[in-house]
Amino acid sequence: MQRYIIQRLLLAVPTLFGLTLLVFVALRVVLPTDVVDRIVGEYGRNDVERQRQLRDELGLSASLPRQYLTWIGGILRGDMGRSLHSGIPVTTEMRRRIPVSLELGLVGLASSVLLAIPIGMIAAIKQDRAPDYLLRGGAILLNALPGFWLAILILTFGSIWFQWAPPVKFKYLTEDPWEHLKIMLTPALLIGLTPSGGLIRLVRTQMLEVLRQDYIRTARAKGLQPGTVVFRHALRNSLIPVVTVIGLTLPTLVAGTVIFETIFIIPGVGRYLVDSVNNLDYPVIQATNLFFAVLIVAANLAVDVSYAVLDPRIRYS
Repeated sequence: MQRYIIQRLLLAVPTLFGLTLLVFVALRVVLPTDVVDRIVGEYGRNDVERQRQLRDELGLSASLPRQYLTWIGGILRGDMGRSLHSGIPVTTEMRRRIPVSLELGLVGLASSVLLAIPIGMIAAIKQDRAPDYLLRGGAILLNALPGFWLAILILTFGSIWFQWAPPVKFKYLTEDPWEHLKIMLTPALLIGLTPSGGLIRLVRTQMLEVLRQDYIRTARAKGLQPGTVVFRHALRNSLIPVVTVIGLTLPTLVAGTVIFETIFIIPGVGRYLVDSVNNLDYPVIQATNLFFAVLIVAANLAVDVSYAVLDPRIRYS
């Protein structure tokens, strides 16, 4: 197991390297404009001297390979550079924002799983009966409704009909736990709502397949309680494909944090990325994309390792 994990970590290195290179080239070569044009504005585009001076101040006058190697060297030392607009170290901002985004994504993922597994189980046990049709229809509806659209509806009609709106000023968990919960709960639940639709249908399908296996019939013939058969024997063996899909839905949850942090004015990494894209803040865009890439790679590794925990027949050599 340890050897497998080390191999996967080593394989992640070229993946992350390729991503950083792709983002770097896209920002500085592909885009028709750059951050200096954005800063000087319409009236400063003809001032060549001012542009040259600004490029020197921002460290953009060096060659592209040198800029990239300088940034990579800083990453290896734990230095992500400074924002080209605010001058604040990116590492300082990321340390403050990463816990917020992780909390939002993890609560959204937990809510999706906790909703999908019991509903999928009930739909499988009540196959082709009224609860099954109702729950399957609800799952399709959840899968079809965009979470951000629901968020906009909740904010709009909540303020019009019930004079309700989430707190504008963000409170961290250490400052005011109750206010923090009121801010984070709604977007976290909405993030997990859309992926739960697909998970419900998958849990139902896998449960039906496992419940038809010979060892399930044997367990029932031995006189085991229905709850023991479902939870101890059927559920665990049906979760491996579900865990795989959970890992594949992580990019959706990551994208969800970007959208929901912007809608609900939450100071996380997603909103930091949106603001940096609007300002063409190169170090911030590169650092936030690297964070999301590391998060996805780590989640995929955790999903692979969890296979051996769920099914003892799976071993890694």
